Amino acid sequence: MNTYKNCTLLVLYLFTAITPLAGQLDAQDPKLYQDLNLEIIGDYRYYFNEGAYEGQLQHYPSLALEQDYYVEWEDGVHSLRFTTFFRLDRDRQRTHFDVRELYWQWVKQDWELSVGVKKIFWGVTESAHLVDIINQTDQVESFDGEAKLGQPMVHFSYLTNFGILDFFLLPYFRERQFPGQKGRLRPPFLLRDEDFRYESNAERWHPDLALRWSNSLGIFDIGLSYFYGTGREPVFLPDAENASFDLVYPINHQVGLDLQATTGPVLWKLESMWRENDLQDPVVAVAAGLEYTFGNINGRGLDIGLVAEYLYDNRDALALTGQDNDLFAGLRLALNDAQSTSLLFGGIFDLEKSSRLLSLEASRRIGESWKVELEARLLDNIAQEEFLALFQEDSFAQFRLIKYF
Repeated sequence: MNTYKNCTLLVLYLFTAITPLAGQLDAQDPKLYQDLNLEIIGDYRYYFNEGAYEGQLQHYPSLALEQDYYVEWEDGVHSLRFTTFFRLDRDRQRTHFDVRELYWQWVKQDWELSVGVKKIFWGVTESAHLVDIINQTDQVESFDGEAKLGQPMVHFSYLTNFGILDFFLLPYFRERQFPGQKGRLRPPFLLRDEDFRYESNAERWHPDLALRWSNSLGIFDIGLSYFYGTGREPVFLPDAENASFDLVYPINHQVGLDLQATTGPVLWKLESMWRENDLQDPVVAVAAGLEYTFGNINGRGLDIGLVAEYLYDNRDALALTGQDNDLFAGLRLALNDAQSTSLLFGGIFDLEKSSRLLSLEASRRIGESWKVELEARLLDNIAQEEFLALFQEDSFAQFRLIKYF
C-alpha cells in the first residue's frame, strides 16, 4: 500500500506542474484542447437496522470530491487524462483517495497506445458483470461492485478488418479494500492487508496479461476475452477442521464471453466466464436475459424498459455475490426530459432459497450544475448458508447531492 500511496503523491505533484503548463500551451497553440471538471458530492446513508457487529453505526454522512482533467494536442493524436477521487467518511477505511485514471494516449489511424493508470469496463448485463476483470473493485465505495480502482497498465488497441484486438500488460496489482470497525456491509471480523497472502511469490508485482477481441456482426455485438494473472477476488480457503481460513489472491486463468443482440425494441444479453486456478475447483458463471423497451409512450418521451436476467454460479452458497441460481427482474424508466430524470427498480430472487435483494436507483438534474440521486438496497430473508447472510442487517437508503463545476 505504501508503494501506491507514494505513487499518488507523485502524480499529484505532476498535476500541479502540468496544469499551469497546459494553460501556457493553450495560449500558444490554438490546436490544444483541454477541459477540467470538478464534482463535490454530499452523501447521507442510513441503515434501517442497528449494526450486527461492534462499532457499527446507522447514520453515515460523507463528502466526496472527484476531478477530471483532459488535454489533447496535435489534433487528438496525443492526449492526457487525469481523474482523482477522494471520500471523507465516518469509517476510516472508507475515507480514501484514489487515482482513477492518469494515462497518456497516442492515437494513429488503426491503433491506440495508452500508458498509465486507467479504467476499463467489459460487459453487457444489468445485474452482474462477470467478464469485467481488469480493474479491482472499490469495495468500500459501492455495494454493487461497479465502482473500480485505477489500474496501472500498458494498453494497445488495434483495429483490423475482423474486429478490434486489445492487449493489456498489468504490472501492478491493487488489493481490495474492506470496511473498518465502524463500517457496514462487512463480516464480523476485520479484513486488513496483512491478512491476505498471494499465490505468486512476486505478490503485487506479478505481471498480469489480458487479451480481448470485439466486433459488431449484424445485430450482434460480441466480445471474447482471456485473462492470466492475480485474481481480483480473494479466495477463502478453510483449514482441515474448518476452524479458520486463509485469504489468498490466486493466479487465475479466466475466459470470458459477452454478447448482445439488438432486435427492434429487444436487447438480448449474455455474459459467461470460466475461471481456473490451483486453489479451488473451476468456476463457471452465466448471466443471460433481455431488456424490452417501450419507447416514447403516448408521444410524451417516456421510455419504459423491462429487464429480466438469469444468474448462475457453480460455487453455490460460496459465491461472494450470492448470485448462484437467481432471477433478476427490473423496471427502468427514462423521462427523456431536460432534467434527465431516470429510475431503475429491481430485485434479485433466489430460485432455491428465500433470499431476496431489492434495489432502487433514481436520479434527476437540478438546473445546470446540480444533481440529486437516491439509492436503496434491501436484503430480505437471506438464507443463513449464503455469504450475504453476514450483511443481513445492512439494508440502507442513500441520498446524494452533486454539484458540478
